Amino acid sequence: MWIAKSCLFIFAGGALLAQHAYTPGDVEEGGKLFRANCVLCHGPEGDLVPGVDLGHGKFRRASTEDGLIRIIQNGIPGTAMPPNNIQDFQAEIILAYLRTVASAGHGVSGNGDAARGKALFEGKGECLSCHRVNGNGSRVGPDLSEIGSLRRTVELEQSLRDPNAEVLPQNRYYRAVTRGGETVTGRLLNADTFTLQILDSKERLVSLSRTNLRESGFVDQSPMPSYRDKLNSQEQADVVAYLASLKGL
Repeated sequence: MWIAKSCLFIFAGGALLAQHAYTPGDVEEGGKLFRANCVLCHGPEGDLVPGVDLGHGKFRRASTEDGLIRIIQNGIPGTAMPPNNIQDFQAEIILAYLRTVASAGHGVSGNGDAARGKALFEGKGECLSCHRVNGNGSRVGPDLSEIGSLRRTVELEQSLRDPNAEVLPQNRYYRAVTRGGETVTGRLLNADTFTLQILDSKERLVSLSRTNLRESGFVDQSPMPSYRDKLNSQEQADVVAYLASLKGL
């Protein structure tokens, strides 16, 4: 369980009871590493592989922390589990993050209806004005066609209510101001020594010369509005249920 700034590991078989202190920042970084290296096979909740539940200490081939770290790093020969270029501490904070998966629960989607959520997503929420799902919608924001396979329901809920809580690097907006005072904000598609290419808020591809810029850089905050007060709790649960159902075609 997660208590303040420590993480307690209890692994299957009772072979290990070890406690290590990790900061919330460590656990957050472990989550990023998990999403970058593990989520496609194990799922956002860590339970996609039959017989394995990473968030609840169910493992097939390891009963110690060291054993799990070696598996994360070296993979399992003859299986779909590949080796990863991950250092010891990185593997440890992945495990710390996985303990929070169990303690955090599964969010509100269990009370939501995906069909109603789809109608809200496309209607009242106006989400297609920024996002794209299975070929429909805008390219201004991230494509959400497979978001249910990549993010946990509690993370989807947090993004809906507090978009600034976590902005993934690939989703950060870029802002450039020309010497003439024009401001262009959008997704950075390409950058080289001489130019920038930005997909702006109207889905126009804008090419800018660096010599004509007064300032440029990534925007810290998310361009997505909070739906905390725009949708009631049931509507939020419905939208989260819909997002969780998006697993790609």
